[in-house]
Amino acid sequence: MEMLNEFKSFIAKGNVMDMAVGIIIGAAFTAIVSSLVADLINPIIGIITGGIDFSNLFVNLGDGEFASLAAAREAGAPVFAYGAFITAVINFLIIAWVVFLLVKLVNRVKDSAVRKTAAEAAAEPAGPTQEQLLAEIRDLLRNRAA
Repeated sequence: MEMLNEFKSFIAKGNVMDMAVGIIIGAAFTAIVSSLVADLINPIIGIITGGIDFSNLFVNLGDGEFASLAAAREAGAPVFAYGAFITAVINFLIIAWVVFLLVKLVNRVKDSAVRKTAAEAAAEPAGPTQEQLLAEIRDLLRNRAA
């Protein structure tokens, strides 16, 4: 029973819930960024590079001849799939660049909101100072006493 109470206490902490929400949002964000890269950016890069597809480049380390990396893998042949690695590196760099741009955009929006809030706070009239309040109280007490 004690362990159940400890578990409830652990789950009720804000950090656990924040982390769970972050993981869920991160998974959704990953799907969006992956789609952006695969469906929008990679085709443009394919046009620029003349349609070169690195993913099928490999060196067969075993016996036999294979027309594609998929055929070599299906046959169970040992392969050095350097093209798949090059593709993964290119995709990583593209995704990292997109995430960098998105973070930069979010930071710019946050900074703008902070500046706007600070400007609104500065535009509000300042209240009386402590000395002014004390002087006012003193004057009121003096007038009552008289």
